[in-house]
Amino acid sequence: MKLLRFGPAGSEKTGMLDAEGKVRDLSAHLPVLAGAALTPDSLDRIRALDPASLPLVEEPGRIGACLASVPNFFCIGLNYAKHAAETGAKNPKEPILFSKATSSLSGPFDPVVIPRTSEKSDWEVELGVIIGRETLYVSEEDALDHVAGYCVINDVSERAFQAERSGQWIKGKSAPTFGPCGPYLVTADEVPDPQALELSLDLNGERVQDSDTSDMIFSVREIVSYMSQFMKLMPGDIIATGTPSGVGLGMNPQRFLKPGDVMELRVAGLGEQRQEVVAAG
Repeated sequence: MKLLRFGPAGSEKTGMLDAEGKVRDLSAHLPVLAGAALTPDSLDRIRALDPASLPLVEEPGRIGACLASVPNFFCIGLNYAKHAAETGAKNPKEPILFSKATSSLSGPFDPVVIPRTSEKSDWEVELGVIIGRETLYVSEEDALDHVAGYCVINDVSERAFQAERSGQWIKGKSAPTFGPCGPYLVTADEVPDPQALELSLDLNGERVQDSDTSDMIFSVREIVSYMSQFMKLMPGDIIATGTPSGVGLGMNPQRFLKPGDVMELRVAGLGEQRQEVVAAG
């Protein structure tokens, strides 16, 4: 299934794509796409519905973040071998964990707002993993059974905030609009191998990131299992699994976002995003 949220910010409804790619209004059956709605039993109930029986949405308008809210927005750093190389870092021995503030969530076509004092805002196309059940001490063998679905994420990052100021990376990852998610939550049954997905990002029409998830140092299976040894993952948690090479930080000379730039990004089978960059007011 491909599930989404449509409508004005703060008033989104839940939808489902039918076989023809048209939006059907799912809100009578699933008012809020978040948390317990992502458990296996809940998704099975939705899967049993006939999309043709749901109201057709002729003009869905704005598409919101694919989840209404998330308990935790986790990220994995330096998880593509070529990206680690371009930043001059060695491949990590264990997954590097950090978080984005959940207030960074935004729609896949909403503008990205550059913070007032930003000098080094950067782009990062990523595969997002959405947890579907409480997950603690899960084995690698069983880890994918705990995934509800996948989505496209742009892990927008302010590199000076992230690396040149004291403290942790979360400061450079968490500005409002720095977490576009969607356009869809694609359920796990439609993604048989999360390590075989092409992903790319174009900046102003120029392809700057072009890779696939086989270059990940730690697979989705390994990441979910690893994280569950330290914390309980909850239904609706998002894990952004790292970005491939081609970020502005790794270019020579370095290149960063400025107002007027346009980012277009995609992950195979999960849809596309497009964001225009604007300055903070």
